[in-house]
Amino acid sequence: MTVSLLGAAEIRALAADLDVTPTKKLGQNFVVDANTVRKIVAVARVTAADRVVEVGPGLGSLTLAILETGARVTAVEIDRRLAARLDATARAHGVPDGALTVVAADALAVTDLPGEPDVLVANLPYNVSVPVLLHFMEHFPGIGRGVVMVQAEVGERLAAPAGSKIYGAPSVKAAWYGAWRLAGTVSRQVFWPVPNVDSVLVAFDRDATPRGDETERRRTFRIVDAAFQQRRKMLRQALAGVLGGSAAQASAILEAAGVAPTARGEELTIDDYVAVAHASASLASLGE
Repeated sequence: MTVSLLGAAEIRALAADLDVTPTKKLGQNFVVDANTVRKIVAVARVTAADRVVEVGPGLGSLTLAILETGARVTAVEIDRRLAARLDATARAHGVPDGALTVVAADALAVTDLPGEPDVLVANLPYNVSVPVLLHFMEHFPGIGRGVVMVQAEVGERLAAPAGSKIYGAPSVKAAWYGAWRLAGTVSRQVFWPVPNVDSVLVAFDRDATPRGDETERRRTFRIVDAAFQQRRKMLRQALAGVLGGSAAQASAILEAAGVAPTARGEELTIDDYVAVAHASASLASLGE
């Protein structure tokens, strides 16, 4: 199978034909460089055996690069004009019937997808990249790995280790699912229109064994949110509201989890937060 990719001139022609003007509201910056989309697919290690979900395919430049490998793709696109055109673009570029499924929907509202995807590859809109990633990791446990292109600041935060200045709630929540790493930089010049921010590739691999069930995840994430909402405060104060209602009760739970009550949120790893959540649940059950 030979799939041809989109060039810059054809992307602009497609946009004009559809009367699509890239908007900041939807975070639309279309990739117009074939080498870049092939690089993303290579970093994601996509093969013909994979079932890939792509979020925000836009006019299809990255979509075609994924399909070029022989993989099957489910593309989720919120802009119905773009979603309606994607099939025709794929056929015109040599994609066989059945290789591409287009879902016209808001990615944040999707909880079920055809094809049971096992790889996520996407150029994510800057304004919703973290919510979309966490939503897909939560609702599609079959996704075992992936690569996303995001704003550099967002990517660095996702991959940040505990103790760093940019480590925050997104870093911890992403780590609940597995390991994240920076996997390359992307020039502003490969986009149309050219964005005013830098972009990076972030790769992830889901842990083979889940850290906990949905109840444990929600409990842990509540604690993470509370810790970073008041990140300058010691945890015994920042977590008082979610760990019993007082600093003394929060301290007792933190000590039971092996965490210093005087620590701050950015010092804790995901394993520390899970330990606090478990201690909280254990002490709550003892008090019942």
